[in-house]
Amino acid sequence: MKKVIAILVVVLGFAFSTNAQDKMDKAAVKTVSLEQTKGEFTQKQITLSEGTYIFEVANNNVGHNVGFVLAPKADVKAHIKNAYVTAQVKNNTKETSKEVTLAKGEYVYFCPLNPTPQYTLIVE
Repeated sequence: MKKVIAILVVVLGFAFSTNAQDKMDKAAVKTVSLEQTKGEFTQKQITLSEGTYIFEVANNNVGHNVGFVLAPKADVKAHIKNAYVTAQVKNNTKETSKEVTLAKGEYVYFCPLNPTPQYTLIVE
């Protein structure tokens, strides 16, 4: 009987430990909110610290769907696919990307559908 109780305690302890770790991991993810209007993002430059982010993109009355592309400044064609919004952002709605871990460096972001200029995102 003592063995059964000991095993039960170990299993429950492991379950609670895993659940707490998942909550801590989610807390480390930060959200970057961006807004698109006709032909531009309202945020012209962003500075972040190294870490994991989700990008939330709002379509503020653009009149058609918009998107989001993030790429290293050194190679603009090397899109960071997890940074794409999970669906095109319909007029007057918001969509989010998957989690993206960013290292120090310079990046550019833009919308290929709106289309917008390339804006700078710096990770320090």
